[in-house]
Amino acid sequence: MTVRTRFAPSPTGFLHLGGARTALFAWAYARRFEGVFILRIEDTDLERSTPEAVQAIIDGMQWLGLHHDEGPFYQMQRMDRYREVVAQMLAAGTAYHCYCTPDEVEAMRERQRAAGEKPRYDGTWRPEPGKTLPAVPEGRKPVVRFRNPLDGEVTWEDAVKGPITIANREMDDLIIARPDGTPTYNFCVVVDDWDMKITHVIRGDDHVNNTPRQINILKALGATPPIYGHVPMILGADGEKLSKRHGAVSVMEYPAQGYLPEAMLNYLARLGWSHGDEEIFTMEQFCAWFDLGHLSKSPAQFNPEKLAWLNNHYIKAADNERLATLARPLLERDGADFDGAPPLPAVIALMKERAATVVELADAAMLFYRQPRPDAALLQQHLNDTVKPALADYAGRLRTVAWDRAALAAMLKEVLAAHKLKMPQLAMPLRLLLTGQLQTPSIDALVELFGRDTVLERLQRG
Repeated sequence: MTVRTRFAPSPTGFLHLGGARTALFAWAYARRFEGVFILRIEDTDLERSTPEAVQAIIDGMQWLGLHHDEGPFYQMQRMDRYREVVAQMLAAGTAYHCYCTPDEVEAMRERQRAAGEKPRYDGTWRPEPGKTLPAVPEGRKPVVRFRNPLDGEVTWEDAVKGPITIANREMDDLIIARPDGTPTYNFCVVVDDWDMKITHVIRGDDHVNNTPRQINILKALGATPPIYGHVPMILGADGEKLSKRHGAVSVMEYPAQGYLPEAMLNYLARLGWSHGDEEIFTMEQFCAWFDLGHLSKSPAQFNPEKLAWLNNHYIKAADNERLATLARPLLERDGADFDGAPPLPAVIALMKERAATVVELADAAMLFYRQPRPDAALLQQHLNDTVKPALADYAGRLRTVAWDRAALAAMLKEVLAAHKLKMPQLAMPLRLLLTGQLQTPSIDALVELFGRDTVLERLQRG
């Protein structure tokens, strides 16, 4: 059997963290077993589905690198197939026309509530042996309902939650086609999973209640239901449902905030899944390890600090040219002057150790691409009469010293020793004159990157 999984979002909004995690799990399961990962766009909600949302989903998948093997398939392009299956079910007697209006159905449910019963469609138009159906109202278009079994149970071994059993009497006859002939969500999903030979459905546990209905329809079609695994939701750090203040935003906002896709993938993989104590791993390792049995039955909690920690790890490991490509537009936006300045990849290599995001990295790198404007009071405080002779000596030696970090560090120590100063006494005014700020990388690294001409010009100006 070839493993075939799918990610089937509705394009009514952006791709959020929960959807991205579902996609990751389905993708990884297919990759582990050398199977097929399918992207399906469930766009039958015409009022809420938008082309912009479709593109946002595809962009998010591409940024994460969750490339599909088949698709994207669009449900709105499969209407003829759905109508064909509806017709087959009507002919087989597993579906029937119902002429009740929505108001009439709501009235019967109100009566049931008043009687203390579970509100449901009462089967008015369900054909039964010996039953006389009402007269068809003139001019009224019917819906099509699935003829759900009245007795027995639906049982499946959920790959995450374990065995689940639902009595058929708990479910009424689901509408599978509207009066205009358009099929409903649960029916489209069933036909798609059947036609696309889906073997494993990995999705959020908000779909658990749909599963018994879908299993019954599949069985009525003579199809074998796939294996289902329902993943618990993601909560905020406070235990509440994930919202925008927790990070429930479009996945595509994360690259804008300076996150790397490999960090996001690593983070999402650990939200509700574990492999021993492993925290940091490649996607190749994840796919080799991933199984449904180690998915948690409990909701996961979103932790932005953990994500930032992981992102820092991947920034430190990332290629400097790649990071420079990501950071340069941010520097240009802030007015960076690259003319005569150090190469950005070299600056990135120096600054990336402490950066949690590419945005932080670009902000830190900016000190190399702007003119220093030291605060006059700070400069007066640190550039006093005791320090000025040492600074002049340092500048003089800069003209002939070998221009590498080791030689620059040794020369600085010689100046400090000659003038009986401690490192901060000379380092602070040097930082101010070169960058306009007191917090920078080490002086020898700073000076080496700026270059001899720039350093001498800024020291002379000071």
